[in-house]
Amino acid sequence: MNTLQKSKFDALTGMRAIAAIMVFVYHNRKYWRHDLPFEIMRFISEWHIGVTVFFVLSGFLLAYRYEGKPLESKKSYLKYILLRIARIFPLYWILLSCYFLDTAYSKNVNTYFLQYSLFYSLFDSYSVSGIVQAWSLTVEFFFYILAPFLFILLKKSWQYCILFLIGFFFLGWGIGSGLHELNGNPKGFLSPLKFMIGSTFFGRSLEFFFGMLLAYLMKNEKGILFLNKLKKPTVWGGISILVLNICIAFFARNNFVHGVERWEGRLIHELFLPVGIAVFFWGLMTERTLVSRLLSSKFFILLGNTSFVFYLIHLSYFNMKLKSYVYLPDRNFVLLWICSIIIYLLIEKPLYELCRKLISKIN
Repeated sequence: MNTLQKSKFDALTGMRAIAAIMVFVYHNRKYWRHDLPFEIMRFISEWHIGVTVFFVLSGFLLAYRYEGKPLESKKSYLKYILLRIARIFPLYWILLSCYFLDTAYSKNVNTYFLQYSLFYSLFDSYSVSGIVQAWSLTVEFFFYILAPFLFILLKKSWQYCILFLIGFFFLGWGIGSGLHELNGNPKGFLSPLKFMIGSTFFGRSLEFFFGMLLAYLMKNEKGILFLNKLKKPTVWGGISILVLNICIAFFARNNFVHGVERWEGRLIHELFLPVGIAVFFWGLMTERTLVSRLLSSKFFILLGNTSFVFYLIHLSYFNMKLKSYVYLPDRNFVLLWICSIIIYLLIEKPLYELCRKLISKIN
């Protein structure tokens, strides 16, 4: 990306920090249940939508950068996949190894291959083991594998892309249901349906699609004309995210049962929320507002760059270790960000740069 493009995306980098903070608040909401009004608790209990922000952003950035390039040759596809592996796996493997070496926490977990390969999150029975929140990495990696083919379909027609993703959904449903009929599917591979829809790429693919669609509209003359017709996209995109968050919360039974567990909430989450997020992204990139200036600040860019580390350590093993020293979530929040910045600067960033150099040497 050139300097102009990079500066245009600075606010999106900062937005990654906001998404990570939303997920942190969502996972720690129980600590404030006696201090916050029911309505506020109900609202933040749907902040799992921070993951949706990540998915839409991944769809947009990958489509904007690569388009059909990974399929120009076998070598280009190989380098593309290796770069995607280098982006998420090395740090994940290091953190997962720390977890397995601490047998006080991992003594009952023996699914080593499934954990290291990220296949564990395709099984309902294993979905809350290891680094629990890494289930989203499995969803991301499925998208990475399929993205080059989706780019080609989207270039031909967005309808082709939608039809493929619908077919992919029914494929996952068919596999899970078929195994259930065959042998009961005891480990819950792509089953039950609620698990497949909420925790796998088979059910979450539309979130990436709307991010990709934004990228293709931005690279198309007619698409730009359409996007330019959107007035105050930062304001209206932000309001739509807020309203849709409230709508999803409306369908929840209580503060610890998500609105997306009802079909109405899931429909809003998959079909309408990603559109609002995409519109908001368009506003961040094209409007000079207080929000875009804040998210483009060096502070938020640093937090955005470290958000992947923060996401991987904010829950389960690493947060539990931290809580053994400092229990209050507000203090954990600051300490987790400090730990994330240190890990990013000393481990994640240099490790990724090393991987990139090695991959670039492939002839």
